Amino acid sequence: MHRLFVGLRPPPAIREQLLAAMGGVPGARWQTDEQLHITLRFIGEVDRRMAEDAALALASVHAPVPTLRIEGVGQFDHRGRTNALWAAVRPYDPLAALHRKVDQALVRAGLEPERRAYLPHITVARMGGSAGPADRWLADHAGLTSEPFTLSHFMLFESHLGQGGASYEAVERYPLTG
Repeated sequence: MHRLFVGLRPPPAIREQLLAAMGGVPGARWQTDEQLHITLRFIGEVDRRMAEDAALALASVHAPVPTLRIEGVGQFDHRGRTNALWAAVRPYDPLAALHRKVDQALVRAGLEPERRAYLPHITVARMGGSAGPADRWLADHAGLTSEPFTLSHFMLFESHLGQGGASYEAVERYPLTG
């Protein structure tokens, strides 16, 4: 089985900026440089045939090169407990359009459509049950912004879960146009 997702990899300067903002929350598992990405669509566990079909279907996606920026931070909660900290990616519309195109291609390949609302972000920390409060980090980084950046391609990644968290392997790269 292959655990897959489709994503965008921010350029090195943006990753460096995010890495510099990490720290200050006891027990948080801060992401490494290689883990920083913008998820377009989580696929999940699929067999080899479906992985190949998904990879082929993604080649049909055509979308313009987006100009993006980091703008603010946030958190995901589950049952009243923060489980992730993230940096917001704006503007929303070009990423939402790309997300829809990726989702449609994967549905044509035989996968179920995405049911969750799409929120473009880059996860910077995972929060386990022993992590301290994140309020101070969220307040200190509320104004986090970056210079505009462009992304010329999106990628199909395979996620490998391990003791230190997930590691991601780029399986295929797909160009964006314009």
